[in-house]
Amino acid sequence: MDKKKIWESYRFPLILLGGIILGAILGAILGEKATVLAPIGNVFINLLFMVVVPMVFVSIVNAVGSMLNMNRLGKILGSLIGVFIVTGLIASVLVLVVVNVFPPAANTTIEMTSGEMGEMASVGDMIVSTLTVDDFSGLMSRKNMLPIIVAAIFTGLAVAKCGGQESPFGKVMCNLNDIIMKIVDMIMKFAPLGLGAYFANLVGEFGPQLIGDYGRCMLIYYPMCIVYGVVFFPLYAYFAGGKKGVKAMAKNIFNPAITAFATQSSCATIPVNQEACDKMGVPQDISNIVLPMGATMHMDGSVLSAITKIAFLYGVFNMQFTGVGTYAMAIAVAVLSAFVLSGAPGGGLVGEMLIVSLFGFPGEAFPLIATIGFLVDPMATCLNASGDAVASMMITRLVEGKDWINKKING
Repeated sequence: MDKKKIWESYRFPLILLGGIILGAILGAILGEKATVLAPIGNVFINLLFMVVVPMVFVSIVNAVGSMLNMNRLGKILGSLIGVFIVTGLIASVLVLVVVNVFPPAANTTIEMTSGEMGEMASVGDMIVSTLTVDDFSGLMSRKNMLPIIVAAIFTGLAVAKCGGQESPFGKVMCNLNDIIMKIVDMIMKFAPLGLGAYFANLVGEFGPQLIGDYGRCMLIYYPMCIVYGVVFFPLYAYFAGGKKGVKAMAKNIFNPAITAFATQSSCATIPVNQEACDKMGVPQDISNIVLPMGATMHMDGSVLSAITKIAFLYGVFNMQFTGVGTYAMAIAVAVLSAFVLSGAPGGGLVGEMLIVSLFGFPGEAFPLIATIGFLVDPMATCLNASGDAVASMMITRLVEGKDWINKKING
């Protein structure tokens, strides 16, 4: 591949990364004065959030509505659950090894602060509130992604029973999906400027918190995430499509990874992920289902951060983070806390409350891991969102067979 082809392949990710780096430098130089750039970044983020709800709903309705063969839908959903669980368990094993070799709370001098825990909802109430809303208007909010997905699946099934894409409503939804993707393309033209401004504000306002007692935790977590992305993502892609799968992943993964890192939102990254999956050759009926569900359910980065937080609290309270039972509990809580996260920034607070409550830590522990959650959120979201694109490739391999990528290229 000559330099021209390399530039054509990676031009936008490099421009995007350049905007973020420039924003970080401005944030470091200007300090709190960088908040003047916040409106520019917030406009871009809000544009992504504006389009994500109709995009998720319409894309899932199209994907499910076009499946007159319901066996394919069942195979996609079954493969999705399997891939999400397996990659989450792999991430759990990695972080358990790392935090035992490099305890995140070693030599910390953190002073406990007061904090009151809110009353925890019952498991039944959490399931109801996670999967449903009590009013149709709730389906218009990105804060209710799983209910939106459930409603879209039901709508898609109804469309499939009423003629599928050839029905009048099916044709309208298909055209609407094309229109929404054009809107996404227009919004992404502003990504380097918007993300640069957004990151300048973050660094300028919260830069001092990146050092100190939380520094060791970050020095452990960020390299661990990089190792996970550099080692396991190519392995997943190789399973999905061999060497061609690895090449397709490496060529297209940077846009969603950089967008997720800067926006700290899996939902905001869905439009970018969709473009990446299209270029990777993932069928749209698969990516249209996997990406929205992955934004709320497939969170390897959050699993890594959850167990890191648990190990950190064990160290702060002078408890031994050892034993099969403790590890099993940590994995279960990490997966559960990742599941209840929304795609919005700051959605990890519910998961952090779960950690404190289920492990029996005092209320003062909550502000500690809430701070850690904020500091590690960019990299956690980066793995969460970019991992959705890789998971889409793996699910395609399970649904369409190991030669799917060759058929796409030859087709």
